[in-house]
Parts: sequence; C-alpha cells; structure tokens
Amino acid sequence: MPLKNSQPAEKPITTQGTAGDAKSAHTPMMQQYLRIKADYPTTLVFYRMGDFYELFFEDAEKAARLLGITLTQRGSSNGQPIKMAGVPFHAVEQYLSKLVKLGESIAICEQIGDPATSKGPVERKVLRVITPGTLTDADLLPEKSEQPLLALYCTTQRRGLTVGIAWLSLASGALKLMEFTSEPQHVDARLRHELERIAPAEILIPGSIDTPMGDYAFARNTTVPDWHFDIEQGSRALLDQLNVATLTGFGAESMSAALGAAGALLRYAQSTQGRGLQHVRALKVDNENEYIGLDAATRRNLELTESIRGQEQQGATLFALLDHCRTSMGSRLLRHWLHHAQRDQAIARARHAAIGALLRADATSGLFSTLASVPDIERITTRIALLSARPRDLAGMRGGLQQLPSLRAYLSMCNKDADSPLLRALHDDLATPSECLDLIERAIAMEPAAMVRDGGVIARGYDAELDELRALSENAGQFLVDLETRERARTGIANLRVEYNKVHGFYIEVTHGQTDKVPDDYRRRQTLKNAERYITPELKAFEDKALSAQERALSREKVLYEQLLQQLLTHIPALQDIACAIAQLDVLTALADHAARHNWIAPQLVAEPMIRIEQGRHPVVENHIERFIANDCLLSDERKLLLITGPNMGGKSTYMRQVALITLLAYVGSFVPAASAAIGPIDRIFTRIGAADDLAGGRSTFMVEMTESAAILNGATAHSLVLMDEVGRGTSTFDGLALAWAIARHLIETTQSFTLFATHYFELTQLPEMHASAANVHLSAVEHKDRIVFLHAVQPGPASQSYGLQVAQLAGVPQPVIRAARRHLASLEAGSMQPTPQFDLFSAQVPGMAQEDEVAQAPSAVEEALAGIDPDALTPREALDTLYRLKQLGESSAS
Repeated sequence: MPLKNSQPAEKPITTQGTAGDAKSAHTPMMQQYLRIKADYPTTLVFYRMGDFYELFFEDAEKAARLLGITLTQRGSSNGQPIKMAGVPFHAVEQYLSKLVKLGESIAICEQIGDPATSKGPVERKVLRVITPGTLTDADLLPEKSEQPLLALYCTTQRRGLTVGIAWLSLASGALKLMEFTSEPQHVDARLRHELERIAPAEILIPGSIDTPMGDYAFARNTTVPDWHFDIEQGSRALLDQLNVATLTGFGAESMSAALGAAGALLRYAQSTQGRGLQHVRALKVDNENEYIGLDAATRRNLELTESIRGQEQQGATLFALLDHCRTSMGSRLLRHWLHHAQRDQAIARARHAAIGALLRADATSGLFSTLASVPDIERITTRIALLSARPRDLAGMRGGLQQLPSLRAYLSMCNKDADSPLLRALHDDLATPSECLDLIERAIAMEPAAMVRDGGVIARGYDAELDELRALSENAGQFLVDLETRERARTGIANLRVEYNKVHGFYIEVTHGQTDKVPDDYRRRQTLKNAERYITPELKAFEDKALSAQERALSREKVLYEQLLQQLLTHIPALQDIACAIAQLDVLTALADHAARHNWIAPQLVAEPMIRIEQGRHPVVENHIERFIANDCLLSDERKLLLITGPNMGGKSTYMRQVALITLLAYVGSFVPAASAAIGPIDRIFTRIGAADDLAGGRSTFMVEMTESAAILNGATAHSLVLMDEVGRGTSTFDGLALAWAIARHLIETTQSFTLFATHYFELTQLPEMHASAANVHLSAVEHKDRIVFLHAVQPGPASQSYGLQVAQLAGVPQPVIRAARRHLASLEAGSMQPTPQFDLFSAQVPGMAQEDEVAQAPSAVEEALAGIDPDALTPREALDTLYRLKQLGESSAS
C-alpha cells in the first residue's frame, strides 16, 4: 500500500518559471516571488528582502502559526492584500531548526543581483533547500546522532520482491547500499527492521509505489517521480559520483533495485544543495550477515540508545552510560557501534586489544584532554565541500589539526609495550596534513568574525591588497590629526578642526570670524549658524579612497574566503580520514576509561558455541543501586535453554538483559561487566520482554506478544540468543500455558537457540526432565512474617513459588484484598487435582493433551471392518449391507 504522510517531489532548483495570465496583474516583485514559489509548491520559501527573510500568502500564515511570529499584511497585489511574516536573517537558524523538527522543508531564496545596477526587482535564486534528511548546518543537526536521507525502491523478481535501499548521511558523506529479496507477505517486517536500524530522517519513495511496505511515521516520507529510480541511470550516477569505471570494487555490480534507489538519492541530495557532493567519495554495501541482527523490539527492550521509560529516563541507556567521548564524532560512532555490532570476531578482538593497550599505558586522561580541543572535523569537512563552511569552522579545524602531533605521541606511547594493530593504524591515519594546516593558519585570523560579511576573517599578511585597504580604513584617524595640524599652521586658524560625519563625509570646519583666513583652495561644503565647513582637493581625494576602503576590504575578504574554500577542496579526502581516525580513538578511549572506573574485563570470543559468564552484572543497573548481585550464566551445546522462575521483582528480567548486553558489548569491542566471559559465534539477539499494546496499529498486548514471538520462532537460528519473558500471560491460563510450553519446546528441539526463558508457569519446570539441553534456574527470595526479601541471586533448580501476594502487598494493595486473595488461593489449591494450582500439561492423564509423538492407540471396530473391505469386489446389494453394518458398529462404539 502507498506510504502515508508523504510529501510531493521537489522540482530541480531553478528560478525559471512561467508567469501565467493571473500573474500579470501582480507587482513585479510579486511576479518574481510567484515564479519562484511555483517551483516549490509544498515548501516554505524564505525570500530575502534586505535584513529579513519574508514569507508571503499561505506560507506566511503557516509560518506564523508554527513559529509564533507576527502575521501582517503590506499593500496588495492583483487586488488582494499581501499577507507577510518575516524573521531576521542574522537569527534565521533558530527558526529553521524549529521548522525542521516539525518536519517542514524550507527553500532559501537569496538576492544574487546587484541592487545598484538592477532595473526592477533584484534578481533572486533559491540556493538550497533544507529538508529533514539533508541537513549540514551545525545549528540544525543533533550533535550525537546522524540524520540520514534514505531512498527506497522495489522490483518484482521470480523469487519475490527485491527491495533496494540507499542511504546517505549528508553531514558526513557516508553513502551505503543494501538489497534483499523476500516474499511479499514478509517484506514489510523485514523492511521495518532495516529502517529501524538505519533510523532515517527522510525517506524517498516512488510516486506510484504500490507494494506492501507499510507506513513509516517515524520519518518524513517524500515522493519523487518514478523515473528518478531508473536502475541504469542510477548506476551511471554512482559511477560519476565515485569517479570510477565499475562498481565491482564496492560489491555493488550485481545489484538492481538498490542502484535505482541510489540514483534517486543522489539526484535529490544534489538538488537540495544546489551543487555537487564532493565529499561523497566512497560507497559501502551492507550485507545482512555482517552485523548481529537486532530487531526493533530488541533495541527497545535492551535500551541501547532510547529508554522505554520516556524522555525523563534517557540517561538510563547503554549509550548514555558509555558516552564519555570528548568529540561529537566519537559519540556518533559509539551510537553506530552499539546498533551495528559486527559478527566478525576479529574486529571486536582488535578493539579489545586497543583498549587493553590504552589501559596499560594509562593514556586515557591525556587523550581526553587533547581530544577535548578537537572540533567536529567530520561535519566541518562536509561544509567545506558544500562551500558553506563559516570562518569559525575553519578556525576550529585549524585548532583540531594542531592537536594531531599530541594524539600521535600518546599512541606511540601505547604502542611501545603492546601489540595493537588498530592503534598503529590510527597513528598512521593521524598524520598532520601540513599543506592544509599551513594554508588555514596563514589565511584565517586568530579570532575571526562569525560571518564573512562582518569582516576581520582573513589574517593580516595573507593578502597585500587587503592589508592596504585595511590600513586606509584604520589609519584615517591619524591622517585627520596630521592634516588638522598642517592646516592650522598653514592658515593661522588656531581653532580649525578636521572632522567626519556619515551625512557629509570629511570636512574642515572654520568658525565665522576666521573665514577671512581661508585659503583659495578651500571649497565651501556646508554653512552652519556659527561656522563654515570646507573641503580641499587633498581631503576630497582621501575621502574617496577612505570611504570606499572598508567596503572594498569586505568585498576583497569575501573573494579571498571563497578562494580559500576552493583550495581546501583538494584536502577533503585527507580530512575525512583524519575525522574517522579521531572518532575511533575517541570511542576506544571512552570505553577504556569506563572499563577502568567500573572494573570491566576483556571478554574472550571463541569459536565454540557457548555463552559462559562468571559474576556478570547489568552495565546500567549496577550504577543505580547500592549493591548489585552478580550472577553466572552458562549456555552451551549441551545446555541450550535456561528456564528461569522466581518472584516478580526478583531480578529475572535484569538477569536476562544483562546476559544479552554483555554478549552485545563483547561484539561491539568493549570490555564487559563480569569476572570473566567467553562467548561463541552469535548471529542475532531476540527479546520478548514486557507488555505493551499497539493501539494505533490495532494490536492488543497479546497480539504484540505473539507477533514478537512469531518473529523469534521464524528468524532465530542455532547461533542466536533468545530472551523470552512471561510468554502467554496475555490470554487465558490454559491457552497461555499451552503456548508457552509449545514455544519453549520448539526453541529446544527445532530452533536450538541459546535461550533464557522466564516464566511463572511452574508446569514448564518439568521440561528439563524431558529435554537434556534444558535446565532450571531461579531467582531466590525468602519470606519473613508475610513479607518477602529478594536475594537477586541465580540458583539451580526451579522456584518454590511466585510470591505474587507478597509483591502485591509491597505495592500497597489494601490488606483486606490481600487477606481475601490468600483465602481464595488456599481454596483453589485445596480443590486442585494436582499439587500445583494448575493442571500438568505433561501428564498423559489430562484429557486432550496427549503428546504428538505418543504411540497410536489400537484401531477401533469400524476401522478394522473398513480395512477388510474391497470396494471393487462388492455388488450393489453387498455394498448397501456393508454400509448398514458399519453404521451399527459406529453406534455400538459411541454407546
């Protein structure tokens, strides 16, 4: 079905439009505006007029409502009042930021003509379009996360639907592709999984899309013409962008739908920026088997970067815990690593070795101090490539590059006594780009102005013409003092003054009574009540030169700055490599620092299938309670499923999550909170934890639970880690118990995943008696005087009871209710057929619950009679007699 909340496609950026008959009655200014607005019908046009960006008509009404600015009207055009709203150009970023957060797109229309020479309205042009997925400005982007632009294209193949995905982080230049083929009924779930992983800010889709790809309300959906997704054109666009002759080196030569998506993506990104994307110079093809799979439910339940408890608890996430990074680049990379842990154990081992080397050299403090002086080189490099970098961006870049020798010195110290190929590679990547740094040091002032238009950006000594112009402007005061001294001596007028004002420029003022001493070369400029003002040829020549010097200096600075950006374009590849190396070093330093302060250890990644954790702790929870109880976990080929019982609040969910987080951290490349850990190959982590409904999607709590369970049963393998908590609690007792039993049995016999299965169905604790690869463990608790004390320790064997009434009492349920519940519980247990309150699913005596593999019962009399009949040998009369006899046998059996 088509995606909802989608926006029409933007046309290519242009100021050309056709003024229809209706426009002829508008003023020339409005005709120009309407021509431009016609190219951006669904985009807010910020139309530059002097010191303001103005919006008109419907745009003005919408902006006034969204931004809380004043809606006015000024004059009329075509007989209609012109509604207006505007924002100051020097404060536009705060308004743009608010609009982008609301999902709006903005076209920035600037004056490109010269007002002094323009006949009619000054020529204007849209120089860039700002959309949620094409942000590059520091004021508009979140510091610690990406805002990717993603394009989606689907083709029909013999094996099913092939979905191609291309996504680009315009702020960093990272371009990626992936492609998968799936049956139509499974496309939506798989696609949603990938989109949750990538987390795009904006999704481009074909206008005529009719495949079942769902409604992705978490991102802005923009429709673009179908022909933008042409596969052949997309392939050519990629070749041109990457400046290569073939895509074979990137592993993309056999792709189809993904190439179409890439073509639409590049076209859209280039049109919004109004220029080429010189910083997009590499391509990475994502392989679905490259990363440890984490579906949306798992990311949410493990609280990797977002808390399930709301915005006020955002600090209680794994990312918030580990983010000691000193640069925004490092924070973004850490977030990426947490969501994209790679299955290749060699990558994680290299990071473990690097962290160990940093700790042994005790280098984290010094590295942190140096990294704190490094700006966001990655995003500054992008703005250089787009020619939108500001002076202070370049000043920050200069300061960051000046820190490279210090960073290399620390890495050299770490590499002396440790074998870390990763740190050695980072040391080499952090070589100072001398030519680039020298250029910025010579060109940019030590403390440049925020904007080029303010002047004071280019350093002294960089350009002789600029220095001369500045000298003229700055030395005007001394010239006037010297001239005044000379003229007093020449004329004998003691009170003669040489001064300046903005209206009349430079002048020599002589009071009335002294005017008879004025020389012949003085020319009267202004008469006042008590004085006359004059100008001389020398003063006039200086005036012409001085008054234009400041304006010419600003113009010269603008030219020099634009030339500087052009010169820096050749250094973009080196700057991107440096940014990548700094980000990696920052993350490794942050992980090393956290490991040192919280007693984390290096895990072992082994080839044998196992998860062996000794004295493991939950990385987040251990920092929020006074005394955390550490626990062991052992899973292997002989011990695949742990059946976990125990009281509510006893720590079952915490224990399960900590096993998953320790496993994930090990593959991220971090040290882990445990006494020791050995972890084998893991391909995916699944979780089914907690109770939540999806009212907007029409799904009950139980439906959500079963949907997540189905995803696990269909997707898990023998190398997956599965966490299932309280499956079956959302329906009737026997339905839920039967489902929990069948799911657990399927995980043991068929899927054979490493599984932590928490339940309150005590009947399931008999599973280990039937399956050797299952084992019972429980979270211990003791009862004292009708109260419960949670010990949070994992012990062998099943729990003795659920302690539900004791937990209810702790929650504050009134005592009369607790007493009534106790009486009813005693009545239920006394009347039960079994020692436990519920029937035993595994007992052969329970009607209708025979095992699937049970030996078949003896055949009935009817079945025996049927077996002895040969229909082809019977006459019609014999066949009728046989039918009556079978009917009698059936009635006898029923009675």
